[in-house]
Amino acid sequence: MKLLYKFLFIVIFLIPSFTSISQEIICNIAINSQQVQGTDKRVFETMQTALLEFVNSRRWTNVDFKTEERIECNMAITVRERPSTDRFKARLNIVASRPIYGTSYNSTLFNYLDEDFEFEYVEFQALDFQENQYISNLSSMIAYYIYFILGLDFDTFSLYGGSQFFEKAEMVVNAAQDAPFPGWNSFEDQRNRYWLIENYMNKSYSDLRVFLYEYHLNGLDVMSDDIEGGRAKIVQSLNLLTNVYNEQPNLFALQLTIDAKRDEIVNIFQQGNPKEKTDVINIMKDIDPANSSTYSKINDRN
Repeated sequence: MKLLYKFLFIVIFLIPSFTSISQEIICNIAINSQQVQGTDKRVFETMQTALLEFVNSRRWTNVDFKTEERIECNMAITVRERPSTDRFKARLNIVASRPIYGTSYNSTLFNYLDEDFEFEYVEFQALDFQENQYISNLSSMIAYYIYFILGLDFDTFSLYGGSQFFEKAEMVVNAAQDAPFPGWNSFEDQRNRYWLIENYMNKSYSDLRVFLYEYHLNGLDVMSDDIEGGRAKIVQSLNLLTNVYNEQPNLFALQLTIDAKRDEIVNIFQQGNPKEKTDVINIMKDIDPANSSTYSKINDRN
């Protein structure tokens, strides 16, 4: 029997299980400070420990996850500058993945480099966070991405199932509108934290979220039992991305979705039948023309 999905979490609460745990996220956080010379490196070790505790010890949902259901996440922080003792300028690379039913494979949901990761950190000071209150840029940014990743993950298990977490991420953005750091405001850029959550909350682009559900639950999760049926569902789901592309070709969230799935799509359909290969190549070249040569690799294997 298929493992209980998160949209059936009420059943988990009603049936005691020794395999169920509370923690939703298993996140590795690494800090690279090689670009910062002549400073005490101990602060970065302390910062890493504080961030690991903040992310992995906090309850982000009211849902109990089994070990195999936990969302895997990696955050790599590259510190570029230290303008003052407690102020840092960095890049944050976030990669999150979702386990696929019946396999040991994890499918990438999100892979993004945030170039506007600026914050203040006082060594040994606990990281504090409130959803509707801006306290620090460091805790707000990390919480924003955790909620965003939860939204993506829950959307893959039930249609629009991640709404409550996207709403929480939006609350973090709203609370940070007067923050003295970049990335939170609509007027700064079309590709920042404000626009990322706006894209997912905007009903004009709702097929992006339908795609997450169809591609994962009805596509990838089916393939361990019915590889042809699952692959056929994935082909159908890609048409949802076409709908979003036709609505807004340069949509930030659409491009991030394609970036996360590009190599996976190629790998899946190298095993497909001729019609599937042709259909997928045509769809993906239309919506991701800059990477047309990558999709041609689908025909490399017969």
